[in-house]
Amino acid sequence: MNSAVYTLWLREMKKFIRNRSRIIGSMALPILFLVVLGSGFGGFFQYRQDVTYMQFLGPGILGMTLLFSAMFGGLSVLWDRQFGFLKEILVAPVSRVAIMAGKTLGTVTTSMIKGVILIVALGMGGLVKPDPLGLLLTLAFMFVISAAFVALGIATAALMTDPHGFQLIMNFLVMPVFFLSGALFPLEGLPGWLDLLTKINPLTYGIDGMRYALGGPYEFSPLLDFVILTFFAVSATLSGAILFQRMPA
Repeated sequence: MNSAVYTLWLREMKKFIRNRSRIIGSMALPILFLVVLGSGFGGFFQYRQDVTYMQFLGPGILGMTLLFSAMFGGLSVLWDRQFGFLKEILVAPVSRVAIMAGKTLGTVTTSMIKGVILIVALGMGGLVKPDPLGLLLTLAFMFVISAAFVALGIATAALMTDPHGFQLIMNFLVMPVFFLSGALFPLEGLPGWLDLLTKINPLTYGIDGMRYALGGPYEFSPLLDFVILTFFAVSATLSGAILFQRMPA
C-alpha cells in the first residue's frame, strides 16, 4: 500500500515539475489579482490604519491559490479516467484508498509548493511578516486547506465522467467559496445574510488562520479556525474515499 501511495505521489510530482508552463500560469493569476486589486482598491480600503489593502489581501490570495490548485486536482482523476490510466490502476491489486491517498498527497504537495512560492513573494514585498512559529502554523493551515479541497474535488470527480462538465461544476463551486471567504474584504459589519454565508464557508477559517499566522488582522481564534477547518477536511476526505470506492472502473 505504501509503495502504491508513493508511486502515485511521485507521478503527480513529475507531472508538475515537467510542465513548467503550468507552474508559471498557476502563479500568474494570484499575482495579477494581488497587484491589480491591491493597487485599484487600496485607496478606498479603510480597515486599520496600520494595514494596507495589499497586506490584508495577501493571505486571501494565498488561500485562492491553494483552493484553485486543490479543487482542480480532481480534474486529473477524470483525465486519467478518460485516457485509460485510471482503469488500469483501479483493476490492479491495490486498495482504492491507497490510490486516492497517493493522488491526494501529490496534489496537496504541488498546491503547497505554489503556496510557499507565493509566501516568499509576499515576504519580499513586505506584505507579510511571519516569525518561524508563524511559518509553521501557516504550513499547517495550508496543508489542511489543500487536503480538504483536494478530497472535495476527487469526491466530485467520482460522480462524473466528463472533464469539461467537471470544470463547469468546479467554477460554480470554487468562485462562491472564494468570494465568500473574506479573502477580499473584512468580515466586520457585513449584512446578516452575507455574514451567515461567510461563517458557514470553511475556507473563511483557513484564510483567517493564515492571516493570524502571517502577522495580519484576524477575526476568530486560531484554535477555532483550525478545529473547524480540520473537521471539514476529515468530512471531505471520508466522503471522497466512499465515493471513490464506489466509482466504476
